[in-house]
Amino acid sequence: MTSANSVTLPLSAYKAQHVRWTVDGKVATLTLDRPDKKNPLTFASYAEIADLFRAAAKDEGVKAIVVTGAGGNFCSGGDVFEIIGPLVEMGTAELLKFTKMTGDVVKAMRACPQPIIAAVDGVCAGAGAIIAMASDLRIGTAKARVAFLFNRVGLAGCDMGACAILPRIIGQSRASELLYTGRFMTAEEGERWGFFSRLVAPEQVLSQAQLLARQIAEGPTFANTMTKRMLAMEWAMSVEEAIEAEAIAQALCMTTEDFARAFKAFSNKVKPVFQGN
Repeated sequence: MTSANSVTLPLSAYKAQHVRWTVDGKVATLTLDRPDKKNPLTFASYAEIADLFRAAAKDEGVKAIVVTGAGGNFCSGGDVFEIIGPLVEMGTAELLKFTKMTGDVVKAMRACPQPIIAAVDGVCAGAGAIIAMASDLRIGTAKARVAFLFNRVGLAGCDMGACAILPRIIGQSRASELLYTGRFMTAEEGERWGFFSRLVAPEQVLSQAQLLARQIAEGPTFANTMTKRMLAMEWAMSVEEAIEAEAIAQALCMTTEDFARAFKAFSNKVKPVFQGN
């Protein structure tokens, strides 16, 4: 095995210590697995999650990633006793180290070339809401309740990229309301506002997310990676700059063998079988 941060490659053989990690074919599933407490995060699980997404960039066998929670909930945020309590005793330097570490999770998710799909059921709060927000797609259930709780514990809503990313998903006014009040967004609101792509039954949310992940994983890998990269990069571009950047990106995709395979398949009236190159 080779090493990528603290995570060993290939990811199909990696044994996670603080979350549950499985790989089925081209799709990896990361499960937040502390159901007795609604899957809260710890210092260790934050670090391992960031390392997993960084390592994914070096594993060509994984084409898409699903993130979910065990026991009918997604994630209740940072563990009150294992994280919040110790933070109260820390000095500024230690606190900044912690907030940068939590932000690294979102940076790693955004830099990870594979599309990430969140399967959200039940409570999805605090840092859990951030992880769902930072995913590329979100599928929810009628029981899903999403809250950015930072305001309720005396903190600003500007945590882990929330003020940058959430308004782009649901709009500035709606994001402002959630970040100022810390109230829960209902599943119906989440779907109507575009946070969730769709709502499904609780017993189907993981399987539907994995099905979508498999569909994406069977697509053209280089092109999907380029799409994710451009979706992120174009936030900071003018429309004119974005059009120019997309012209370059698309021209690069046209040099791939998958593009040629697609043409040959369509010419022969069969479905293209992409190989990721």
